[in-house]
Amino acid sequence: MSEHDTLRHEIEGYLKKYAIDDETRYVIAPHIALKSLEMNHLYQDLGFKSRTQMGAYMSQHFPRLAEMKPKDKLWKKFLYDAIGKVAPACATCNDQEHCFTCLIAEASA
Repeated sequence: MSEHDTLRHEIEGYLKKYAIDDETRYVIAPHIALKSLEMNHLYQDLGFKSRTQMGAYMSQHFPRLAEMKPKDKLWKKFLYDAIGKVAPACATCNDQEHCFTCLIAEASA
């Protein structure tokens, strides 16, 4: 299993714990996990126009998880922090100064 496959599997498993129904658990969670491996912000890779749209979507499908997420933390960062890993996109992200406690930014300081 590749590193990306492992990350996708861990994110998917984490999301499934908080899924509100079977569609969320078996369709939406795997889709989000797969998109979390892409190189943009998660809201962009999922096709949302804003972080606000992403937040509303996550609140609809993962309400308990959405309540747990700090308001100033980005979704991708929040999910990868939850599994104790760094998202593949973080190494080349140009928005690190806006990312809540970014491990990459901290390491280069």
